Amino acid sequence: LDGVHNKPALCNQCVFLLDFETSLFVELSFQKNDSPYQGGVFFLTIHFPTDYPFKPPKVAFTTRIYHPNINSNGSICLDILRSQWSPALTISKVLLSICSLLCDPNPDDPLVPEIARIYKTDRDKYNRISREWTQKYAM
Repeated sequence: LDGVHNKPALCNQCVFLLDFETSLFVELSFQKNDSPYQGGVFFLTIHFPTDYPFKPPKVAFTTRIYHPNINSNGSICLDILRSQWSPALTISKVLLSICSLLCDPNPDDPLVPEIARIYKTDRDKYNRISREWTQKYAM
């Protein structure tokens, strides 16, 4: 899995810590100061289908997060986890894409339309609620 074993991986906004003990768990720590998720620690699980890498892994947040592309079950609306999957994609690239999605939501393809509406029409409210959820569920 990309040669990463129990060591942090950095992108511009996030730190990932991978744990391969029994299954793949990911800890995402948000470092970007101007993000509503700043200071939050979010956990994800990654399950690999038997036909991986020909089918995408199942990635889900186990920490609640206020985001138009992530629903209350932790499902993530991200094209590379569905129709745009390629066996050439690595887990590192998947995690970086998730980090990018957190920084730049896609309100035009939401899993939670109400959050997408707020994101598009009242960004201050979106950021305030996102910060509240981060403090409540991820700190």
